[in-house]
Amino acid sequence: MEQDINALKERFLDIYRTNIKRDGGDKLLDYLTSKQCDFFTAPASTRFHGSYEGGLLQHSLNVYDCLKSYMERDRVRNIYGLTASDETIALTALLHDICKVNFYKTDFRNVKNDLGVWEKVPYYTIDDQLPYGHGEKSVYIITGFMRLTREEAFAIRFHMGFSGSDDINLVGRAFEKFPLAYALHAADMEASYFLERK
Repeated sequence: MEQDINALKERFLDIYRTNIKRDGGDKLLDYLTSKQCDFFTAPASTRFHGSYEGGLLQHSLNVYDCLKSYMERDRVRNIYGLTASDETIALTALLHDICKVNFYKTDFRNVKNDLGVWEKVPYYTIDDQLPYGHGEKSVYIITGFMRLTREEAFAIRFHMGFSGSDDINLVGRAFEKFPLAYALHAADMEASYFLERK
């Protein structure tokens, strides 16, 4: 599902600028668009979903679409009583994986081509310069620029849900106390396993 990076970037910037208005949001966007940051060209993983240039950008937009759709369901609003502002939806979805900025690098390995000739091919590898976990690292980076509400921080921190390395009781308690965390997790899984499945 690879798309044109420039079109995706324009859509990201439009959603961000339209919805994220809190103090420091502009400084975070300046960082994302700077030469010190590879957010718009980075992959989302080394070999799973979004393992191509611009994969992180596309994944972030997919999670935004999935979370927005989830939050608009009648059942979610009327039975669960779960609501979130447009700013919270945009912020948590677009930035949940900011921990992957400057996280991957391109390396090369030898592979035989169809003719049986060895050739160097590029692949992504991890070069983690800030080993601070996953969701917690995203919260850490964002809060260096702007404040998060408690619910936003927990949603981003626990967006990996039960597929992360956390104690399952801890994840369950986080979902129970902060339902947005479950909603973001569901959106992340929907994007990863349905929209981005190879």
